[in-house]
Amino acid sequence: MSKKNEIIKKFKNLISNLKEHNKFYYVEDSPKILDSEYDLLKKNILKLEEKYPFLKKIEKVKDIVGAKPSNKFKKIKHLLPMLSLSNAFEEQDMIDFLKKINNFLSLKQSEIELVAEPKIDGISATLIYENGHLTKGLSRGDGSTGEDILENLKTIDGMPQKIISDELPELLEIRCEIYIGKKDFLKIKNKFANPRNAAGGSLRQKNSNETAKIPLKYFAYGFGAMKPEMFKTQSDFLKKISSWKFKTNPLTKIITNTSGIKKQHEKINQMRSSLDYDIDGLVYKVNDLALQKRLGNTSNSPRWAIAYKFSAEKAITKIKNITIQVGRTGAITPVAKVEPVNVGGVVVSNATLHNEDEIERKDIRIGDTILIQRAGDVIPQVVSVDKSKRDKKSKKFIFPKSCLCGAKTTKEFSLSTKKHDAVRRCLKGYDCSYIAKEKLKHIVSKEAFNIDGLGKKVIEQFWDLNLIKEPSNIFKLDYDKIKPLEGWGELSINNLKKSIKNSKKISLNKFIFSIGIRHIGQENAKILAGFFLTIEKLKHFINLKNKNLILKTLQELDGIGETQINSLSNFFTNKTNTRIAIELINELEISDYNADIKDGIFSNKKLMFTGAFKNMSRSEAKSIAEKNGGKVLSSLTKKLDYLVVGDAKPTKKKIDQANILKIKIISEEEWNKILNN
Repeated sequence: MSKKNEIIKKFKNLISNLKEHNKFYYVEDSPKILDSEYDLLKKNILKLEEKYPFLKKIEKVKDIVGAKPSNKFKKIKHLLPMLSLSNAFEEQDMIDFLKKINNFLSLKQSEIELVAEPKIDGISATLIYENGHLTKGLSRGDGSTGEDILENLKTIDGMPQKIISDELPELLEIRCEIYIGKKDFLKIKNKFANPRNAAGGSLRQKNSNETAKIPLKYFAYGFGAMKPEMFKTQSDFLKKISSWKFKTNPLTKIITNTSGIKKQHEKINQMRSSLDYDIDGLVYKVNDLALQKRLGNTSNSPRWAIAYKFSAEKAITKIKNITIQVGRTGAITPVAKVEPVNVGGVVVSNATLHNEDEIERKDIRIGDTILIQRAGDVIPQVVSVDKSKRDKKSKKFIFPKSCLCGAKTTKEFSLSTKKHDAVRRCLKGYDCSYIAKEKLKHIVSKEAFNIDGLGKKVIEQFWDLNLIKEPSNIFKLDYDKIKPLEGWGELSINNLKKSIKNSKKISLNKFIFSIGIRHIGQENAKILAGFFLTIEKLKHFINLKNKNLILKTLQELDGIGETQINSLSNFFTNKTNTRIAIELINELEISDYNADIKDGIFSNKKLMFTGAFKNMSRSEAKSIAEKNGGKVLSSLTKKLDYLVVGDAKPTKKKIDQANILKIKIISEEEWNKILNN
């Protein structure tokens, strides 16, 4: 097998492994690997989502915290979605987390109070109480819909089936983590692979009498829906439900600064081995529930919470060779092939070297003895080189200046940092076969076109058979050529046809995200969709030879900076990218952009913001407007109802134009009065 095919196969196996073991664990209740291996794979891919854009939107990666409910149990919707937590792996990540909160809320760091609690390595579940009575119990599922496991949850010792209190919400959705103690697991270890799978398998028994035989335990940690809302802080909530006989973690603590975070993290890490349950870090939440509400959520996770994972495990091994792999954005990533070594119960043979500069900085050579650690990568990372063990046969790695496709690579100049990027990239886009395949995998992923049956493995297969080389080929598939292939029966082909047909109807923001423009994620895609509004206006931009005027206008959009504008310009300057985008548009039914309309004081009103606010960030102000039914526009038009003007440095040109168009101008003082009424 050539180096090229070896790299492709290795990457393919990583994602396919995850999907396979998710099915074994969540659907079939029959895990095939150790919990440490399974959990590592999940944690590693989550970290990669932050690091490598070409992996970020691969099919089902976003939902690695759960899986689609099976047909084994009745399906029930969560009253509020169970979102995934973003991850922190080092102290700087926590500093960045606090900084983002401060920027969003315009608060000082000292004003932010956090609740820290151990992150139980168990199974998440939701309990729904109506007038104090437990009426529903469901698994996490895919975060939106779970499985009805009420009868099994009722068997857990200390799980309240009725809350007796004079102070009780009519509707209460309690979130908890189900686990089995380490000591209890030793008594039943012959029946299950590990404690976590023991908990998961027990909760998914059809016969609750079988579940009752397993000594399951739980900790309640949060809430979903609650009517009426009756708590001011997360700690108040935990204290109150504890008085209602719910079991909460006694190690939960209020933290007020970064030094407190570090101290608590180290303390719990030292206690880790002595606890009777598995934990892999701490969860930090903003204590003030009003601030939680203001912060809200991104598309994937709450802004007000983060999981701070414990440090990775380490091991010593030797580098046998160094190869490279190519990602969706053209990033050239070096990978060390190492002598297989056991790192915390997992045998690894690859380690990431991140980039060319990293190899030079650490002076990493082929043949070196190295220290590797399991961190947040699908493959471990190289920490350091033991130069005392370096022999004469060690060989410097000459980083290739060309992509695997043969094209020259470059280190792009970053407009934000004013420095050249550390990562070397191939800039050929779809003209590079390696990039093209990764872009196709992104397009069919759940967050993009969401085409079931056309996952990463199938894309690889259809690419090799010349069935799919470009996005538009998806909608022109020759199914007669698929029929003879192994695993493709009439049913699977019909399902694929249906899924592809359904994917033709797509929103404008999803389309923009799907075509895979570097630096344009889901949130930026929404902003751009709000600017263009229709696919016809976007097509005009794509076809326009001189795009500078529109690009200049885009600079005024909140959330769109020089980096994004430069990326848009580069993407649509490429003739192949332009052709592919237009051909794809011609195959689709792309709906105009419509923000979610909600009831509130700004229902059906269009607003625009200029200037900075004293008591909140402009991002928060826009979020408040949208939560109250308003639609935030990024350009000033006759259709605008309100121009909201912050006291600090508003744009005079926008104010003058609003006056000419007779658009109502709301000052910061008036804005605050509206919100407080």
